Amino acid sequence: MSKFGGIEAGGTKFVCAVGSGPGDLDSVEIPTTGPEETIGRVLDFFGRHGRVEVVGIGSFGPIDPVPESATFGYITSTPKLAWRNFDLAGAIREGLRVKVAFDTDVNAAALGEFRWGAAQGLHTFLYLTVGTGVGGGGMVNGGLLHGHRHPEMGHMRVPHDRERDPFPGNCPYHGDCLEGLAAAPAMEARWGRLPHELPADHPAWELEAHYLALGIANLTLALSPQRVVVGGGILRHEQLYPMVRAKVATLLNGYVATPEIVPPGLGGRAGVLGAIALGQAIL
Repeated sequence: MSKFGGIEAGGTKFVCAVGSGPGDLDSVEIPTTGPEETIGRVLDFFGRHGRVEVVGIGSFGPIDPVPESATFGYITSTPKLAWRNFDLAGAIREGLRVKVAFDTDVNAAALGEFRWGAAQGLHTFLYLTVGTGVGGGGMVNGGLLHGHRHPEMGHMRVPHDRERDPFPGNCPYHGDCLEGLAAAPAMEARWGRLPHELPADHPAWELEAHYLALGIANLTLALSPQRVVVGGGILRHEQLYPMVRAKVATLLNGYVATPEIVPPGLGGRAGVLGAIALGQAIL
């Protein structure tokens, strides 16, 4: 039986796995440090599992996912300076001597949810993750979202009422884009506490739901998804789901139908399972 490898390459950790789906996954988490140290530990993990046929990679970005490009497989203009212009796919391909599939971490998670999770049977849906950053991927008419490179949904501009929220935003590129206002580092900078330290009745959650609803309403009007799957560390605070659903419905105001807004069916495994699915697709 073929063995498939998957890598969810995140800004804080790499999740590596060998398996063919949710039922036989053997995985490990590796802290994201510099490229040399991190890739060394990734190669060690796969080396202990024998030969794999292909490795799928879902990576933090921005990346170059275009196979015809001279920089295909690179992490490009990331704020993580040590990883800027790093050939991630090439390092894995050469280190393991295998075929490599490469896409964004959020597209990989979307594919995982499509194969085994909360997006089964759908043709047009979005996957959003809200944690250290805000990212989005998904499918339209059965194909993963790409384009000139790939969408960067977390960097859309959303209305920012500075009287209500004087925090200027902390995205190094755009200031008060969605990520700059709603990601975990923005919440910590605004409130002086990590999100998991904030009680359920803290005003942070009402504001967080407001920004997420603005983003989801914009994406609904642009892409008309059947469902929006929202995960990431911030959404471990499950009180956000009903708040976001209500706010999206208010923002859309009956003009179009409000899509279902649901948690990932695969939980925290969506990204690495989706990476395995990426690899399976190219064999």
